[in-house]
Amino acid sequence: MRHLPKIIYSTITHAKQRYNTSGDYYFEGGTLNIRVSKTAANHEFLILIHELIEWYLTAQKGVSIETIDAFDKTFEKNRKPGNTDEPGDDPNAPYFKEHQFATYIEEQIATELGVNWDKYTQNVNRL
Repeated sequence: MRHLPKIIYSTITHAKQRYNTSGDYYFEGGTLNIRVSKTAANHEFLILIHELIEWYLTAQKGVSIETIDAFDKTFEKNRKPGNTDEPGDDPNAPYFKEHQFATYIEEQIATELGVNWDKYTQNVNRL
């Protein structure tokens, strides 16, 4: 990748996500779209940062969005009741390392913003 693509960010109702996720990214033409479920502004920002970092790291490592989507959709289809893990937390996820790093940065920014990490994750899990 020589240059970053055009990036469009938008907040949407959770029901309009492509599948059960609080943050999503995909290409439409040459434009990267990042869609975040509507919630508190600080929470939307944290999800946006996570998605942007995860996308860039996976792109650099050659993990396609299609591969990530396929894994996520299968994970959601097979999700056990009461399991609130994110698909990227599964060690078998093709983007496990990148997701973990994005979560680490997200948590650091949450701390800087004064966002309680436990309450934040509970809020995201309720979406």
